[in-house]
Amino acid sequence: MAELEIHTEVEGSDPFGKKIGVLTAVIAVLLGVVTIISHRAHTDAVLFKSSANDQWSFYQAKKIKFHSLELGEDLLHALGGDSAAVASALDRYGKEKQRYARESDEAQEDARKTDEKADQTERRALRFDFGEGLLEIGMVLSSLYFISRSKLFPVIGVTSAVLGSPPPSRAISSNEGAR
Repeated sequence: MAELEIHTEVEGSDPFGKKIGVLTAVIAVLLGVVTIISHRAHTDAVLFKSSANDQWSFYQAKKIKFHSLELGEDLLHALGGDSAAVASALDRYGKEKQRYARESDEAQEDARKTDEKADQTERRALRFDFGEGLLEIGMVLSSLYFISRSKLFPVIGVTSAVLGSPPPSRAISSNEGAR
């Protein structure tokens, strides 16, 4: 039976390699964090867009009601009659039109604001996607040190990772105002 030899010594121990290994692990953790923030920002953008669509539908409903009242007024005028009932209906329609006009303007403004939030959130998500890509590149380039033993790869990798890392304030504020 062959003897099992356990070697405790490491050939050519590389202290710089250990540092690169830790650096690569830190970049991987940052990549995980940025990936989560990016996905969360995309989700928030979808939620904002869905909310904006609901608000646009509400706006359209108000405009339809407004136009229905205009049609009612036109019908009353076409049918003729200056009776008190017609005058009362026209007065009621006028008040309702004012209310629907005000409510539709408010709904339109809310929908526009929510659309803007969705667009801002999507732009932020795209920046996180770009950062995610740079962190991935940084991690791979830093890892190439172990194949080539060239210190150029970790330098370029760290540069890429630094460019891909979001500032702390931007990462924290990525979900503000959602839902």
